[in-house]
Amino acid sequence: MSLKLPIAAMLAACIALTACDDQQSERAVQKIKEFFNAVKPDALLLKNMTPGVTTEAQIREQMGKPETERTYTDGSKRFEYPRGPQGLNTYMVDIDRDGKLQSITQVLTAANFGKIRIGMSEDEVRRLLGKPGEIAVFPLKPETVWSWKWREGGVTEEGIFNVHFDQNRKVYTTSRSDVVRGR
Repeated sequence: MSLKLPIAAMLAACIALTACDDQQSERAVQKIKEFFNAVKPDALLLKNMTPGVTTEAQIREQMGKPETERTYTDGSKRFEYPRGPQGLNTYMVDIDRDGKLQSITQVLTAANFGKIRIGMSEDEVRRLLGKPGEIAVFPLKPETVWSWKWREGGVTEEGIFNVHFDQNRKVYTTSRSDVVRGR
């Protein structure tokens, strides 16, 4: 990937910042950080993250704002970090009640897909797999299909895992699709 686009974006942001007041500057800097965290390679995103050592503040600084943040009754937390639009990885970051990193799990895996059961709610699926890369609504059927692109391996390397919800927003089946390129 060429560095010209990120450098041009940074230059444009710097020029825009010169005409802003302090509050606008802070918001602009935050937007730039969010953008770079979204496109940061996974190796940099996860670098030096050590369970039992890395703090919640360090996680937020390095990984950015999570897509969702859940706090459980015991005080532990789970942050969701989907990578890019239709990215191949979604990380769930678990933080213990003392505010230390417990684990980081890449959840778009065959093992996790195998945990999807008929009758699960949309929220249960979201907690397991994270934000879908695409949502398609078919009102005449009626069904809603959530899809995630993932590293399947094999001949095509990438595949799409689909979860089909009925009109009651409950899982009634799952399916697999090919990634179509060159349209």
